[in-house]
Amino acid sequence: MNTENLQKDEGLYGNERIEEAIAGLQKEPSEEMLAHTLTVIRRRMKENGQLIVSIDPMKDGNTMQLRVMQTEDGRRWWNAFTSFDEELKGGNQVMSTFMADIGKIFDMALQSDGINGVIINPWNRTIMLDKELIKIIKG
Repeated sequence: MNTENLQKDEGLYGNERIEEAIAGLQKEPSEEMLAHTLTVIRRRMKENGQLIVSIDPMKDGNTMQLRVMQTEDGRRWWNAFTSFDEELKGGNQVMSTFMADIGKIFDMALQSDGINGVIINPWNRTIMLDKELIKIIKG
């Protein structure tokens, strides 16, 4: 993780714990590791942690919407990143981004029809949080 970015963007400080938890879950997929990962995400949310989200301009040129990623099964997800380094790993496309509170991103996903959830770090150290997992994190 690039510590230079962390110093500039305090809202991302601590997100390396999310990355470490996801890496542990990928290494050892189990209910216990999933529960640990969700707990780490909940803690960052309660610390007012932020994620980087990518946005697309609307055709009217005046509004923006969160970028939607569609998986092979047809489900639609927002993507979010724990760091600028994670965002850049999908470097085949230029994205407009902003930082948003984790809790607010989750609230919006829960309220949005047509969105199945949020994929954190879709290029690496990925976790797909459907609405049920988001509800567990939110408590």
